[in-house]
Amino acid sequence: MNAPQQGLIGQSVRRREDARFLTGRGQYTDDIVLPRQTFAYFLRSPYAHARIKSINAAAAKAASGVLDVYTGEHFRNIGGLPCGWLINSLDGSPMKEPKHPILADGKVRYVGDQLALVVAESYAEAKAAAQLIEVDYEDLTPVVDAAAAKGAPASVHDEAPDNVCYTWGCGDKAATDAVFASAPHITKLEFRNNRLIPNAIEPRAANASYNPGDESWTLYVANQNPHVERLLMCAFVLGIPEHKVRVVAPDVGGGFGSKIFLYAEETALTWASKQLGRPIKWTAERSESFLSDAHGRDHATVAELATDKDGHFLAMRVHTTANLGAYLSTFASSVPTILYATLLAGQYTTPKIYAEVTGVFTNTAPVDAYRGAGRPEATYVVERLVETAAHELGLDPAEIRRRNFIHSFPYATPVGLTYDTGDYDATLNGVIELADVAGFAARKAVSEAKGLKRGIGYSTYIEACGLAPSNIAGALGARAGLFEAGEVRVHPTGKVTIFTGSHSHGQGHETTFAQVVADKLGIPIDDVDIQHGDTGKVLFGMGTYGSRSLSVGGTAIVKAVDKVIAKGKKIAAHLLEAADTDIEFENGVFKVAGTDKSVPFASVSLTAYVPHNYPLDKLEPGLNENAFYDPTNFTYPAGSYVCEVEVDPATGQVRVDRFSAVDDFGNIVNPMIVEGQVQGGIAQGIGQALLEHGIYDVESGQLLTGSYMDYAMPRADDLPSFQIRTAKGTPCTHNPLGVKGCGEAGAIGSPPAVINAICNAIGVKDVPMPATPHAVWQAIQASR
Repeated sequence: MNAPQQGLIGQSVRRREDARFLTGRGQYTDDIVLPRQTFAYFLRSPYAHARIKSINAAAAKAASGVLDVYTGEHFRNIGGLPCGWLINSLDGSPMKEPKHPILADGKVRYVGDQLALVVAESYAEAKAAAQLIEVDYEDLTPVVDAAAAKGAPASVHDEAPDNVCYTWGCGDKAATDAVFASAPHITKLEFRNNRLIPNAIEPRAANASYNPGDESWTLYVANQNPHVERLLMCAFVLGIPEHKVRVVAPDVGGGFGSKIFLYAEETALTWASKQLGRPIKWTAERSESFLSDAHGRDHATVAELATDKDGHFLAMRVHTTANLGAYLSTFASSVPTILYATLLAGQYTTPKIYAEVTGVFTNTAPVDAYRGAGRPEATYVVERLVETAAHELGLDPAEIRRRNFIHSFPYATPVGLTYDTGDYDATLNGVIELADVAGFAARKAVSEAKGLKRGIGYSTYIEACGLAPSNIAGALGARAGLFEAGEVRVHPTGKVTIFTGSHSHGQGHETTFAQVVADKLGIPIDDVDIQHGDTGKVLFGMGTYGSRSLSVGGTAIVKAVDKVIAKGKKIAAHLLEAADTDIEFENGVFKVAGTDKSVPFASVSLTAYVPHNYPLDKLEPGLNENAFYDPTNFTYPAGSYVCEVEVDPATGQVRVDRFSAVDDFGNIVNPMIVEGQVQGGIAQGIGQALLEHGIYDVESGQLLTGSYMDYAMPRADDLPSFQIRTAKGTPCTHNPLGVKGCGEAGAIGSPPAVINAICNAIGVKDVPMPATPHAVWQAIQASR
């Protein structure tokens, strides 16, 4: 028998799930083949904006292997895909919510918009048949650029003739404007936060099956929150009983936010599986993913920072136009509003802040949450302003930050959040040491001797993780609860199965959750099994996004474990002939306080299921508990980053030479997993800063970056060897684990650090993202 492992929390336990992933034994949606399996292909629009005059699918229906073809008319009386967050405009009017049809009906509104579903005996037959569908389009003028969308001659939707979904504000506009009117110094920047295209290793996939015997459905889908998928699909779109649908999200090969949402494809397959009476599977081709997965970012912003002559922040004013794409995706409305503007205080005591956001429709793919979801955009605004103000005022970038840091907690920001704890000086001081900022001048001299420009850039960030509480989120427009559920099932022999409403798609939950449970129960980690991603097994859950899994999902599990221990004490008290209040539990053993009388956890669990000597008059048999947890506040991870770059002035080529990060994630369960998460986030952030950009042709609306030949993903030789350190954290004050979340930090803090370093190297105020060699070379030429 394995010995209990004590002190598991805080240890770099190797990821248990990697064994199956590295040996090819994972089971992804595309691996699932059901009896009488059929395959789907979606015909997609080649036009960004066009009226559908007619669709002739006769030839496709007659093609070899084809079972049926479905078009928008089949879904005309079915609800559209819902948006999960209501945003009201400044005048109190609700946002515009045009119907998001399952298959395009009447119009197509972006290149890749799905307008026909072909089902056949094989994928090749379905794809070949789709090419036989004749569509008569009336080409219309597309609206592509967010900055020009408001009031453009063409309208994406009749319901929003000016293409505006909402104009929303946060903060005190009058007081902020008054400060700016008399401010000694104003720093102003105008920039774009470039559109990003998610590229998880596993494309989106779905396999839907209907069972006429009990009138039920099973949907296998690559998704980050299967319970939410089921709820939205059943209650808001298809109108089928939720208890008749089982959604299973098996192993998921990355999500980064793009697999949170309810998409048209799996909804169409679920509906069609009943019509056809056979299971239907669809797996996206990579080119489809570029076109149809929800994109991220795409903001056009004018930002200003008012300071006194000594660099103390007085006020911030931000106006952003956010591209929402052709339709409102599941959480699209909240990302550039609630998840963006509320983070514009950053780590600083800026007294007045006002942000105004205009969300616009365009003939592009829908834009929704992507790793960080609003917080990277906010941090970019804040940290580019702060660094630029430092240079304009002749201050050291670290010093201007120190002068404005928050030092007293809890701290209520002017944009609606209350930070519970933090130590921003500690992370900044730590990264300055880690990055050897003192040696920068010497390294710069070496670069200059080679004809290269060296620059250093800072960035500090704060993010809000674990969206909560539900009642506050509801008041802000959320149309769902933001709690999490956990169940602890103790088996007779003392082994434990955990059912969590959270979901893992690369974060290592099967390891970290097991560490927490094994540590609390004092049992071997191998005795703990983690189950997730199946609505047929898990009580309920809101899934994984916003770095919420451990702080919210983990806390729900801890609460359920506490219930198990409490019941175990009552059983132990009966076995040991003692009072409940005298029983202590430690290191997997129940004992009578002050005595040597004890009973191990496994004996108590066996007694619960073999109740021969059991207080049946007081307790039911069994040892199984569940709990829900709705946090009282967000958690607030924070950190400081320093980037050093070398720039070749002749070509504009940028090389990230050094990147250092010090983060405060509160208490750490598994340092190795945390470091991996930070490294991955920084890689994505550097990708945004230097390489990645989803570009549409303004005239035609065609996606110009629709493959890896055109969309530049970061590769190993684009990245330095990161120096990463986790600070002695300031634990979260409102969850029992004291954890804050780490999954998105690297992607939030790194882009401004990189751009700040480039601007420092070449002596300019701004370089647009992505800072391609051409963009940097142009900035150099313009500065001469």
